Amino acid sequence: MLSLSLRFSLITSLMAILLLSGCQSLFMSSAPLPAPVAKPLPVAIASHEFSFDPAQEDVVGTLQITTVNEEDTLSDIARRFNLGYEEIVSANPGVDPWIPKVGTPIVLPTQFILPEGPRRGIVINLAAMRLFYFPPKAKNSKLQKVITHPLGIGRVEWKTPQGTTSIIAKKENPAWIPTASIRKEHAANGSPLPAIVPPGPDNPMGTHVLRLGWTNYAIHGTDKPPSIGLRGSHGCLRMYPEDITGIYDAVPVGTPVRVVNQPHLLGWRGDHLYLQTYPILEDDKRNHKQRLRQSLANIRSTSKAKLGVRPQNKIDPALLKEIIQSERTLSLPITQAPTPLLTLLDQHALKVQNTLPRYATWSGDSSQQLTVAEIVKMAEGEP
Repeated sequence: MLSLSLRFSLITSLMAILLLSGCQSLFMSSAPLPAPVAKPLPVAIASHEFSFDPAQEDVVGTLQITTVNEEDTLSDIARRFNLGYEEIVSANPGVDPWIPKVGTPIVLPTQFILPEGPRRGIVINLAAMRLFYFPPKAKNSKLQKVITHPLGIGRVEWKTPQGTTSIIAKKENPAWIPTASIRKEHAANGSPLPAIVPPGPDNPMGTHVLRLGWTNYAIHGTDKPPSIGLRGSHGCLRMYPEDITGIYDAVPVGTPVRVVNQPHLLGWRGDHLYLQTYPILEDDKRNHKQRLRQSLANIRSTSKAKLGVRPQNKIDPALLKEIIQSERTLSLPITQAPTPLLTLLDQHALKVQNTLPRYATWSGDSSQQLTVAEIVKMAEGEP
């Protein structure tokens, strides 16, 4: 017979073996750990109203990237994010604007370099097809406010003039009185116009108009939202229906208006100099290479250029050339360490949901939005 102590030792060892085996079996048969759940993308940042320090900054907004939803066109996405047609198409070369593939990444050029020159009243950059409104600065405030929206501008044969003027009158639910030359053009194309087009959903001036000091020119709404971001008007400046209402309410009669054509924009933000390039309008024959060289020299000599480490930051010539040649409407820093454009874009862009941004001007109601077939038919009917 085994001694009491030996029996106790054998029992203890056996229990240990059984326990160990049981733990191992339990461990081996347990369910796999659940895969980590991807965090939802943030809602996009509204891209129409900003505050900035005019003594230090020339850049507002944030670059963003989203993806195509079912049945989206680039025109739909543009309106959702307060962009014009040419802006979003130029920012996304190679993407079919009318039948983009679902899930395709779409760059939203919602970071803007403010136009060069005085920043007061309304400033319109024809190359960007964009309006910037600078309300009077609040007393004792370092910050200045800017409101920006995309525009439709005059066709080549009906150019929007450049220069300075002002808002001389405002009218809600306007009637449209086409000029003799416009009526003649429409008659020649088999679509005669009445002497007066009354207010209503078919009025090309939309629901609100800001009349300019230039005869026969105005900033107004439109009955064709997909035309925003295109050269499609008889010289007037069109806005999305949801955007003209806010500008109409905010801008008083007498506000100065300055119209410029600046396809290459330079500006400071943080430690870096930024560049934004827009496609040069087809009838703009100026030497833009020379103009950009001069602009680079000028902006490097300003008081803003001497702040912090800005004087030490050198321009990356390869990136400068790539941004100019791409004309992708993107605002990107050109004084960082040498970085390819696509890498820089990935570093600076915020990935967001393809839904209306918070505080967007548009409600998202697309019941009045033209279909692709209607847009094609409209384009074929244009002279």
